[in-house]
Parts: sequence; C-alpha cells; structure tokens
Amino acid sequence: MTSPGTRADAEAEDLDVEEALALVKENPGPAHRGPAHRGPAHPDRGGHGTPAPHHPADAHHRATPWPEARATAERAARAAARAARRTPVAVPLDAALGLTLAAPLAALTDLPSFDTSAMDGWALAGPGPWEVRDEGVLAGHAEPAPLTDGEAVRIATGARIPADTTAVLRTEHGRTDERGRLHPTREVGHGQDIRPRGQECRSGDQLLPVGTLATPAVLGLAAAAGYDTLTAVPRPRVDVLVLGDELLTEGLPHDGLIRDALGPMLPPWLRALGAEVRAVRRIGDDARALHRAVTASDADLIVTTGGTAAGPVDHVHPTLRRIGAELLVDGVEVRPGHPMLLARLKDDQHLVGLPGNPLAAVSGLLTLAEPLLRTLAARPAPEPYTLPLRDAVQGHPYDTRLVPVVLRDEGAVPLHYNGPAMLRGVAAADALAVVPPGGARSGQEAELLDLPWAAGGIGVCFT
Repeated sequence: MTSPGTRADAEAEDLDVEEALALVKENPGPAHRGPAHRGPAHPDRGGHGTPAPHHPADAHHRATPWPEARATAERAARAAARAARRTPVAVPLDAALGLTLAAPLAALTDLPSFDTSAMDGWALAGPGPWEVRDEGVLAGHAEPAPLTDGEAVRIATGARIPADTTAVLRTEHGRTDERGRLHPTREVGHGQDIRPRGQECRSGDQLLPVGTLATPAVLGLAAAAGYDTLTAVPRPRVDVLVLGDELLTEGLPHDGLIRDALGPMLPPWLRALGAEVRAVRRIGDDARALHRAVTASDADLIVTTGGTAAGPVDHVHPTLRRIGAELLVDGVEVRPGHPMLLARLKDDQHLVGLPGNPLAAVSGLLTLAEPLLRTLAARPAPEPYTLPLRDAVQGHPYDTRLVPVVLRDEGAVPLHYNGPAMLRGVAAADALAVVPPGGARSGQEAELLDLPWAAGGIGVCFT
C-alpha cells in the first residue's frame, strides 16, 4: 500500500510468511521501558481481509513486539558495522555536524595560546595611578611592547597582554584625571581579568572522547583547538525507493491520483537521523524496476515506501524472496505501521520497508530505521523518559500505539488527526507517545519518542 484510499488497508492485516521469525537474543539493545507485549496472536487474514488458508501452528507468521523490533534493528546494525569495517573519514568542520567522533579530540595548541585580556579596559603594570600610552592594543595585532611600572595601555578583549602586565582594569572601573593619569574606582587584584595561556587546556590534552556527537559547540571547540577536519564515523548511506503508480509529484490530486507525501518527507527526516541520502527514486508499481533498483544499490540501507502488504501490486515481499533476503522483522505489533519490515540483503546491507500510509511510515521510521541508522552512525542512544498523558488515549487490544503529542506544563497532550493516513497531527507534534496495549488513562506515565526537530516547535496544537 502506498497511499490512503487506493488499496486495501494494510493496517488491518497480518501477512503470512512461510516460516515464523526467530529472533536472536544476544546483545539486546535499548528497548521500550515497559515489558515486551506477547499477547494473543491476531486472527489470520489474507491480503484483503479474506480468511487465509489454515496452516500448522508453528508456520503462522507472528508479528514482532514493538520493543523487540527496535532491539532487532540495533542488533542488525551492529552486525552490519562489524561486517562492513568502514574506516573513519576526515570531514571538514562545516560538514561534520551530527557525526560521531571516531578519534579523541586532543588539543593541538594551548587554549588560550597566549595571555589575553578578558575585558575591554587597560593593561596595567605596578601600582597606580598610571601614565597611559597613546597607542592601544587590539586583538589580532603583533605582540605589544612590555609595560614598565606605573604605565598602562588601552586594551581590547582578546588582545595579547603586554609583558610585565600585572592586571587588567575594566573600562567601567577606571577614570582619568586632568593630567591624563589613570585611577582605579575599585580595588585592583593581581592577575585580574587576564586569561593566562593554557587556562582552558594545554596542547595534547584530551578534550572529548571517541563517541562524542559533533554538536555546534563541539565544532566550535575543535576550531578553537586548531582543527580543520574531524575524524568521524561516516554517515550511513541510504537510497529511498518510492513505490506507487497513483502518486503525483506536483499539483492537486485528480482522477484517482494523489500527491506523494513521503518523497518530500523521508529524505530530510533520514538526514536528521544521521543518514546520507544518496538517491530518491520513484519506482511505481513495477516489480522488475523494484528488483533492479534493490539489486543495483550499494547503500547501507534501502528504504521503500508502500508495497509491504500482500496485494496484487505489493512487490516488496516477492522481491525479497527472489533475491534471497533474510527477513528479520516481518510485521510489528504497533499501530499505525503494522506491516513494516526489516530485511538483511547482505551482511552489511539492509532494507526497511515502510507502509505507504504517511503516519504509518513515520511509525516505521522511528521503530526500525531510527535504531538501525543510529547504531550504524555510532550515535548515542537517547535516554528514555516518560511524562504523564493529559488525556486518556484509546489503545489497540494487542498492539502498542504511537500517538503524536505536544509537550506542555501539564504533560504530554495527545493530538487529534492521528490516523494512519494523516500527517496533520505529527506535523504539529513534539514527540510520539508509546501507548501500551489496552490504552492509557489520563495522568498515566507514557514513554516518549522525541522528533529530531522538537526543540524548534511551531506551537500549533490540534487537541
């Protein structure tokens, strides 16, 4: 399914596969804070709600519990990282934001690299009053001449301190008399407002360890410490394949055609998760084109949209069988997004199949793509946290629900417009609340999944 209203609702389906999925149990990654749901199996259904033929119990497909699906994606990424043995890369500072340091950041110079003035004012030598030199000292200029006792010179913040300076007197703490001599209006302490060489660090000191995320402040520190490039873990490479004949790339919907919402949404979202999006290809409902695109890609991760159900034009499962891929997750006990999947194509290559409904695709991104990309990029896992729900949230009988919320003083406020085909709620959201099977009452603590841009919220609320 690639879009709302064009094919059977895959959100209401369980997909049959030949064998049940066996999940590896070693090295579990961070998961949902509550217990993994292992409730009763869903009734068997065919591709469009038709009762499926009976199979022996051990051959039934069982969707993966939501926490287990996320942990499986992390394990898959760790195995892929070992298999790929990708070497760290040297990245210019202006391109390193969001990367993870692959080598410690050690100072290449003392910081500061010379004694500097911490304030605008006068550099002083000895006790006052002081005779003031005619020429001042500015930042970035050559080393000034030494001072003698009883002498002062105007100095700017960041300028090099003249030799034999005993203190800096701030502009607002000095006055000159009728003879031009400088007098303090406050007591002057030795070394006052001087930043001595090496105050912050000495050359060779370790500033940050391996595994640090390159934030704007890290880039600034690296520049101050003498770096032009950073040694970092390379971004995971991602190819996006948009499926569906009914999708328009411009203009208004017409004649059964609708606008593609996922093509514009997925690349920036994937970049926010640390990926390098190399290509976005529109495949349509063409099994041969899908096969060619998947087998030709050398990306670390291929992301497909739609086609993960079992309808006549849902080609993802047949393509994976044809190339001998290993299904690690085939359906997840989560709403929306139930028919998402994760497959291993090669030891170092995976495919995440997202449902075609927009909010269901977001659910798939955060369930499978986020932990996989985060682990490949060696990014630190976010600390799980909870907030009380302001309003009760209806739950699914068996599955976890992911519900858009805004964060307010009273807690997490659930948003309307949270159906599988809707983006209106998540477009205004700060996070997705993890609602356990059966729902959550008002005031109940819920785990939250932050959206990458939540700190720049737009303040729109549909409650």
